[in-house]
Amino acid sequence: MSESHCYQPVLTQAPLKLIDESGNLQQGLFDGSVAELNLPAFRLHSVLDKPVSRLTRHFGYKQFQFVCISGPGWLLAVAIADVRYVCSGFVYLYQQGKPAREFALLAPLGFGCLTSESPQRGVAKMGKGAKHWQIQSAASGWTLTVKVPGLAAEVQLDFDQQQPLALAAPTGYNGWTYTEKNNALRVSGSLLLDGQPLDLTKARGGIDFSAGFMRRETSWRWSSINTLLDGVPFGLNLAAGVNETGLCENALWYDGNIQHLSPARFEFDRGQATPWRIRTLCGEVDLTFEADFCRQEKLQLGLLASNFRQYAGLYSGTLRLRSGKVLQLQHCLGLAEDHYAKW
Repeated sequence: MSESHCYQPVLTQAPLKLIDESGNLQQGLFDGSVAELNLPAFRLHSVLDKPVSRLTRHFGYKQFQFVCISGPGWLLAVAIADVRYVCSGFVYLYQQGKPAREFALLAPLGFGCLTSESPQRGVAKMGKGAKHWQIQSAASGWTLTVKVPGLAAEVQLDFDQQQPLALAAPTGYNGWTYTEKNNALRVSGSLLLDGQPLDLTKARGGIDFSAGFMRRETSWRWSSINTLLDGVPFGLNLAAGVNETGLCENALWYDGNIQHLSPARFEFDRGQATPWRIRTLCGEVDLTFEADFCRQEKLQLGLLASNFRQYAGLYSGTLRLRSGKVLQLQHCLGLAEDHYAKW
């Protein structure tokens, strides 16, 4: 069997509810989105099999939603993360050769922050007035609204029936994580920088919905691309450190079709921003990443700690499709992330 065929996971039909009526997680790599998490039904127990208090249950749940839109020479990233003790969010617009525009908000105990419990319906939002951002979820796609000084967006990301990466896996001893990602999405609407429109005709977008009862202390490395390769939509999602209880959240999208990828290895020097080397176990992916901008945050807030670095930069290298076709990336704009969290 060739390297490009060594990893072919069997997909499970997406359940109507992630937690069944008996309180159990429906786990697997799914063939579609899961519309309802059904959180109230989940039976959370301590490591000694005792039901936990409502307060422990409340603070044990974490969720974040993320949108990235990438065009020729620029990239917009928007995040909303609710870790119960605090809700945090950021917006930045990166442009090659120019200073980035960055905005961030913190909401203690989540006041002024809202997240959606479904990737297919609901609203996630943060801030108000002259500085706010919002993600409206629907089965057909997400709508991103941003209003911050000098930057305004009203952008639709359309799923166009493209299959997402949807994964539910046990986390730690008694938790679970559900993540749903969809890259290389068609975008439309408006994105204004200092009142001037950025061209969306050659832009592509990606979404990330992740939620669950995650490890108290965790870390991950992550890679994401949304672009056009010779006019063909291409997206990539690679991660290491989470969602690896027999499954991994790695995939590429090419011309509207998803290909699941084998586990990924990230090699880099944490003391230096760049370069990175990213490869997969079965050889489908072999990339280098050169960082140009870093959105970073180091927090120590009592019980909480975070060491977060998200880089915008350029990818080069090769990706092998299951058909045998090799895609060549040359200075392709994308994201890379290195994150430690204690929450």
